[in-house]
Amino acid sequence: MRHLIISTSDSLHLLMRRIAVFAVCLMFVTVIVQIIARYVFSSPPVWTEDVARYAMVWTGLLGATLSFKTQSDAVLMQSVFPDPPHILATFAKAIQSLAVLTFILPVIYFCFIGLRGGFAKGYLARQSGLTADTLGIPMVWISVAVPVSMIIILIHLFARWAGDGVAEPSNSQLD
Repeated sequence: MRHLIISTSDSLHLLMRRIAVFAVCLMFVTVIVQIIARYVFSSPPVWTEDVARYAMVWTGLLGATLSFKTQSDAVLMQSVFPDPPHILATFAKAIQSLAVLTFILPVIYFCFIGLRGGFAKGYLARQSGLTADTLGIPMVWISVAVPVSMIIILIHLFARWAGDGVAEPSNSQLD
């Protein structure tokens, strides 16, 4: 079971990295098209701004999963304080896990279930009734990035608990 969790986390990490790179490239290309169309042809297409915005949303949320997996997320005061003893480090990791769960679990819950209960009132259900104005696609395709990224971070957290051996970056790598 331990190996399954870690290998699932690793596979998701590789897949999300590819999708995030694609989203960054898509964002870059649409912004370039927007710039060229605006300043060279004086006629920018209306869809480029929305595609770039939605690609940025996906890039940011998937980037959060990548950062969490590699433990390269923001670490406050790491360079100021010496490494704590093992028992304190274990306690700090438990507090970090609790903080992650405190944030992620309600987000996942409310993506599917509304405030008063029921799937019809959840975030995704509310977004499924909306359409992106310029693209004509359901907003749920953009909004689904939120629960996808949160569930992936949760899987990465389970992999940490299972003993995933991703090395934390040293202070010299952060500079």
